[in-house]
Amino acid sequence: MDDVELRELVPQVLSVLVRRGADFATAEDAVQEALIRAVPAWEQDPPSDPKGWLITVAWRAFLDLARSEASRRDREARVDAEPPTGVVPSADDTLHLYFLAAHPDLTPSSAVALTLRALGGLTTRQIAQAYLVPESTMAQRISRAKRTIGRSGLDRPGDVRTVMRVLYLIFNEGYSGDVDLAAEAIRLTRQLATSANDPEVHGLLALMLLHHARRRSRSGPDGRIVPLADQDRSLWDTELIAEGVVILQAALGRDRPGEYQVQAAIAALHADAERVQDTDWTQIVEWYDELLRFADTPVVRLNRAVAVGEADGALAGLAALAQVDEHIPRHEAVAAYLHEKNGELELAARLYADASRNAPNLAERDHQMCQAARLNEMLRRQ
Repeated sequence: MDDVELRELVPQVLSVLVRRGADFATAEDAVQEALIRAVPAWEQDPPSDPKGWLITVAWRAFLDLARSEASRRDREARVDAEPPTGVVPSADDTLHLYFLAAHPDLTPSSAVALTLRALGGLTTRQIAQAYLVPESTMAQRISRAKRTIGRSGLDRPGDVRTVMRVLYLIFNEGYSGDVDLAAEAIRLTRQLATSANDPEVHGLLALMLLHHARRRSRSGPDGRIVPLADQDRSLWDTELIAEGVVILQAALGRDRPGEYQVQAAIAALHADAERVQDTDWTQIVEWYDELLRFADTPVVRLNRAVAVGEADGALAGLAALAQVDEHIPRHEAVAAYLHEKNGELELAARLYADASRNAPNLAERDHQMCQAARLNEMLRRQ
């Protein structure tokens, strides 16, 4: 059994412990302990029933933790005997665990960390590496999250929208350290989609798949950003695109549209174009108008302005951009692109330079700097 298959068992094992009466925080620690023991033990003697093995070891670890001096007074009465052995129920409460990890009292960063630990089966070290923070910092974040759930109780879990937001936050982190967070988010969202009867969950999964399909083309060998228009579309994963489109069509067919389904529809239109010139920008603008019904945010309006500029010309795009708060990230970059499209190269070069100075990260800064340098070279040659 490989590492991913092992991690897929984590929420199932955790849910069994919680159903037996274990509190969430201690049960999660016990499952982590079982995972640590599994790696060396299974190399020597792989079990015929990996899930049953993990449940047995995790339950015993839970009993040890529950009987410790620090927690004996309020826990031993509930766990003074191990439940009788027997067949483990096939059903699990994974969906409930998702909602617990997205508890309304948790900050987004804490909910993300707890989801990766409790449902993803990642170690604290792996999560810390992925988020580029010290392991001690991540350990404190996870501990605070579990204490928060312990204080607040289990009767106020988050809702499915919160769960989806947490998963999308994980997806957008992409790849860091030795953990591919984008792939991990897709794996967890697939699990959620099997349990949640909500077309928006399937819309989120489709959106992730369609974005992930373009991953290899998004950056050059030197790490530089490659804009969508310049990407090598032969590098796009056609199988992921096809799967995403099928999932999206089924979700849209239920006639309960939402934010993630609409975003996925926009991504599908980009994926459907063999060349950038073939992109159906008019339909993309229509989907952005639909998206405003669910998420009327400056970022959505910024992206819509780009689409309007492609569909109806640069002046129409600039008119749409004028309705967007100019202080939000990437506003200058979009303005630069539209002014360049309108032939105003000197103004566009200045705006690209401004966008570079205000970029949120180094990759974006370097990309905008190169755009400004490109236009300045064109102006010099005129």
